[in-house]
Amino acid sequence: MSTTRLRIVTMLQIIDLRGSRPDGQDLAARLPRAEVDIDKALEAVHPLIDEVRKRGQAALLELAERFDGVRPEQLRVPEAALDSALANLSPALRQALEISIAHNRAGHRAQLPTECETEIVPGGIVRQRWVPVSRVGLYVPGGLAVYPSSVIMNAVAAQVAGVGQIAIASPPQADRGGLPHPTILAACRLLGIDEVYAVGGAQAIAMFAYGVDGLCDGVDVVTGPGNIFVAAAKRAVRGVVGIDAEAGTTEIAIIADASADPDYVAADLVSQAEHDPAAASVLITDSPEQAAAVDNRCQVRAAATKHAQRVQTALGGPQSGIVLVDDIDAAISVANAYAAEHLEIHTAQASDDAARIRNAGAVFVGPYNPVPLGDYMAGSNHVLPTGGTARFSAGLNVHAFLKSVQEIEYSRAAMAALYEPLRALACDEDLPAHAEALAARLEGADAESL
Repeated sequence: MSTTRLRIVTMLQIIDLRGSRPDGQDLAARLPRAEVDIDKALEAVHPLIDEVRKRGQAALLELAERFDGVRPEQLRVPEAALDSALANLSPALRQALEISIAHNRAGHRAQLPTECETEIVPGGIVRQRWVPVSRVGLYVPGGLAVYPSSVIMNAVAAQVAGVGQIAIASPPQADRGGLPHPTILAACRLLGIDEVYAVGGAQAIAMFAYGVDGLCDGVDVVTGPGNIFVAAAKRAVRGVVGIDAEAGTTEIAIIADASADPDYVAADLVSQAEHDPAAASVLITDSPEQAAAVDNRCQVRAAATKHAQRVQTALGGPQSGIVLVDDIDAAISVANAYAAEHLEIHTAQASDDAARIRNAGAVFVGPYNPVPLGDYMAGSNHVLPTGGTARFSAGLNVHAFLKSVQEIEYSRAAMAALYEPLRALACDEDLPAHAEALAARLEGADAESL
């Protein structure tokens, strides 16, 4: 077993797990992760939510001025602004959005569950139906980048699920006259969505959850990515409305062995680091040479890219790093413990190794499947669980907008045949009226004989 120590890696911190086999919580605790204080964020968003509930539009306008640096003339985006945004969209960008929409419709249609009918006993049927919620609120972040792709990811999933009413909120832009970014508005128009609000952050989540008189009706489900305050707000309103996962700042993990192309790996680590200074980029490898090569290429690429300072901050932060392991079995254990939002597999047996992954928002298999493919065009959804929540949460999909409804239809004979065992259970639970509800349906002598 190699115990070579890296000496030339300088950008990404090293977590050396070689020679040890930690597992479970011990392993997870040793991996690079941003320090996120969700409780502190909750303390910050609760007063904002209360302000929106109490003061409605006045609170939304004041919070926009406070957090976004602009007081929108109208909180609901006029249809003329949606039309103008689409009319002024470049042909190349419009084509890109249309391709993304088409691919995502195809990918999400494959997620639709099949309704079924099961005969439990002769004359006793249970049907499984899937019913879309009536109204949803979709959040599209602003911040350091523009995300028309998030409009597509949220809206297409809801549309394919059959949701009838879709509202979208995105932060007002000070340099856009208080409107959301025009590409976001154009994407909304391409998707046929005309209920769009210039509202950002936790206040947008509150508006959707509780409704605002004279502006926006409350919704059944809120979805969409955002910063820690958006995630905290979604946690705060959970139970009032349904939510998807608490999707926060982006993260990528890559399993790479000696066969991987270090430039591909570095390019992909940098691609996610450009989202945010707090973005997480993690390499898991059994090859010290690969680790050194990737770090070298990260330095080169980070220095040359447009958002160099942001990328360098992210790659050098405590949430990013290189994890050295003994072999690919250990790498897979680390990946499952880390539960990345995005996980790439760059190994000689990538498909086989991918099949062993339990915990990840999305898995990108092989050298020609960088995360940006999923961000835009692959047909998968890029709204994914972060911060290790992929252990128990899935990425956004049509199921976020569907309810399972069971229909029970038994004949009199089928019901009567189950009376005795049902009565035994009901009486054991000291709920005799449950059995009496069946007995009431059995006529005269039949009921007495039972």
